[in-house]
This record gives sequence, structure tokens and C-alpha cells, in this order.
Amino acid sequence: MMIVFTIATYLIYRFSKIAYGKWNMPFFHPLLLSPILLIVLISVTHVSANQYLYASKWLTHLLGPATVAFAVPIYKNLAVIKKYIGTILISITCGSLVAIFSTYGLSKLFHLKSDFIISILPRSITTPIAIEVSKEIGGLPTLTTVFVIITGIVGGMVGPSVIKGLSIKTPIARGLALGMGAHGVGTNKAMEYGKQEATFSSLAMIFAALITLVWGALLIPSLMNFHHIF
Repeated sequence: MMIVFTIATYLIYRFSKIAYGKWNMPFFHPLLLSPILLIVLISVTHVSANQYLYASKWLTHLLGPATVAFAVPIYKNLAVIKKYIGTILISITCGSLVAIFSTYGLSKLFHLKSDFIISILPRSITTPIAIEVSKEIGGLPTLTTVFVIITGIVGGMVGPSVIKGLSIKTPIARGLALGMGAHGVGTNKAMEYGKQEATFSSLAMIFAALITLVWGALLIPSLMNFHHIF
């Protein structure tokens, strides 16, 4: 069963990617269409979610190496990164704070429960690290994963329009915006602009994850204490 569901997951993803490349419609985005087709598959075959997760665990384990692979373009553009390291750190720190506080503010506005809030606060970083942050702060990793994917898809669709509307021309600005706003999906979109955009997007994604790890230990618990008080 493990091999069957691993192959099925890969084929469904490939189909979704081909469909998205051909029609370029939001519904056909691989991160949106693939889960829908997988839900249909496990429902038809009467396989539980836990059984599917166990059967396809090798694909999940590849998330870590895939994230580490982003270090390659960063290494190749190390000189440019050193030149703009101050701008990068300030931008990503501000971006991660905006992501956390905007998420918290909207959660309060819609009167969401504490376990829901704490699970979606790390939504603006790449999935493997978001899961670890969620575990560390007492959230629900599965729920965190869902919102990370939603954030990536929405950011990947809206990001290019925002970049065009604001006439953002420089590779560093476009890359950092896409990486911070849509992490993995944003980095994939940044590759369509060029190698430098992809590099800075990868860097934004990695720095955002590291900075959010710090916020996970310091800022998020304080926010949740404030939530319980008020």
C-alpha cells in the first residue's frame, strides 16, 4: 500500500502541474487541486487519513531536504546577499511581525478559539518549520499545514499583481516580497522572473522561518497570554 499511495500522490501532483501549466487557472494550482483529488481517492478507496499519511510518509520526509536545497542558489549569489544583508534582515523581520500580528488581529476579530489561533500564527513560513513551530507552541500541526498551503496559494496568485501594481522593478524587492508572502509557492513564482528573484525569495523563506522560530519562543506565548486575559 505504501508504494501504491506514494506513486498515486506523485501522479496526481504531476497531473495537477500539467493542468495548471496548460490552463493557468487558480483552481488548477497543484497545491489546491492535488489535495482535492487525494481526498476523493482516499474516500473512494475507504482509506483513513492516518493510513494514507503513513503510506505516503516518505514524500513528507522529503520536505526537509527540499528546503535545504534552497541553499544552492543562495551560495551562488553570496556576494550580492552580503551587500544587502541589512536590508534583507530588516525587511524579513518586519514581514514576519506583520504576518503574526495580522493573523492574531483577524483571529480576534472573528473570535476564534485559542487552539485555532495558536495553530495558524506560524502560517507564513515554509511547511516543515511551521509544523515544528506549531508543535513547540502547542498548536495543531495539521491545521497549521492547511493554512500554510492557503497562504502560499493566495500569495502566489496575488503577489505578481501586487508587484505589477506597485511597479516593483528590482530583483531583491520582488524576491523578498514573494518569499515572505508566499514562501515555497512564492519562490516557485519568483523563478519565473529570474535567478536573482528566486535567490532572494529562497533567502526570505529561510530567514522568515528562522525569525519566526524566535517569535515562536518569545512573542507568540505573550500574545496568547494577552488573549487569555482579554
